[in-house]
Amino acid sequence: MKRAERLHALSEMLRRSGSRGCSAERLAREFGVSVRTVKRDLDALENSGAPIWSRPGPGGGYGLAVGASLPPVSLSPTQAVALMAAVSAAPDAPYADLARAGVQKILDVLDPRTRARADELAGRVWVNAVPPSPRAVRSALEEAMAEQRVVRLRYTARDGTTTTRDVEPVLFASTNGQWYLVAWCRLRDAMRWFMLSRIERASVTQTACSGHTVEEVGEPPANARPVHGRAE
Repeated sequence: MKRAERLHALSEMLRRSGSRGCSAERLAREFGVSVRTVKRDLDALENSGAPIWSRPGPGGGYGLAVGASLPPVSLSPTQAVALMAAVSAAPDAPYADLARAGVQKILDVLDPRTRARADELAGRVWVNAVPPSPRAVRSALEEAMAEQRVVRLRYTARDGTTTTRDVEPVLFASTNGQWYLVAWCRLRDAMRWFMLSRIERASVTQTACSGHTVEEVGEPPANARPVHGRAE
């Protein structure tokens, strides 16, 4: 990791640590550098205006001042391109349109030099993405999931059978290159996986879901995980 990227990552780790802070030793282990290098990086961040505090002694460490004014975004060119690549490669993912809008907001506030470097690097990353499912279907599914309301589907199964059924959305899942809606099917009275590309129509009802949980879906694959923003 180049130093500029490490400085960005270091500031984000301090931001996430909140009032607890992080010791220099932990930061050094995280980034695979010496404690001396970490302290030089912290000095560089502080000299650039980052509101870093330090607490000496056992249990001490470094952190960012709570409530301090920080830049709205602080990304390296490679981090910006990583976001663009991830969004471009998954146009059928839930909330993909919102993700694209969010990435554009980030790009719009990058400093001109970083934006120019990101644009140049982005031209060196190609994706062969599958066509997304109809926007009206995805919008209905996204709304039903966020509001936890029953959604009515017209669905064609692998054997060609088409049914209309009311389902309670539980989670979105991606496996083997396909996105699925995992939901409690009121027609079958059981949990079912619905391939998004096979959902022909979807409409959100006014009926609230009855409270089926993610745990009812069953044990996830060993490499499956939620897409939360916490560092692993």
